[in-house]
Amino acid sequence: MQPAPDEQELIKKAQNGDEQAVALLYEAHVESIYGYIGYRVNSDEVAEDLTSEVFLRMVRGLQSYQYQGFPFRAWLYRIASNLVMDYYRQQGKHPTSSVTDDFMSNDPELFDQIAQEDERFRLRLAIRALPEEYQNLLIWRFVEDLPHTEIARITNKSAEALRAMQYRALKALAQQLDKLNRNASGEENP
Repeated sequence: MQPAPDEQELIKKAQNGDEQAVALLYEAHVESIYGYIGYRVNSDEVAEDLTSEVFLRMVRGLQSYQYQGFPFRAWLYRIASNLVMDYYRQQGKHPTSSVTDDFMSNDPELFDQIAQEDERFRLRLAIRALPEEYQNLLIWRFVEDLPHTEIARITNKSAEALRAMQYRALKALAQQLDKLNRNASGEENP
């Protein structure tokens, strides 16, 4: 699958130093890369920093980038995945969480917002507790809405293997969410 003609042309222009083409590539992919990284790390600041680093590496690597049967975005996801792994290696630990205490109001909308953030926080914790391969698959499939065929190109796995892995990943995610919910309600783990 060749990249879309417009993107292929943008890549060529960017490789030749066209700053506008680089900016358009950035704009086309920044939200999806940030979303992917945001699910993998603990803070928005770290996600922003790592996203910036992805695009710095994109700019540095554009001269050597060659289409090899994978979409340009797959190349960016690989850079992002490697940066996340490096980040946790440098931290010497796996993700931890922090809770903000700056919510002091009786506003019902604020409580709804806190509840939504709590739900999203639990989902992120549950995803981060999964093996990296499951994390990537679930984020690419359900957050980034990538088809199995594109994820197959990113991971070098067949679409059929990814469907089976997705089933196992969703089952593991459900178990992690159940565990978090039991812990939050004070229930004993079986």
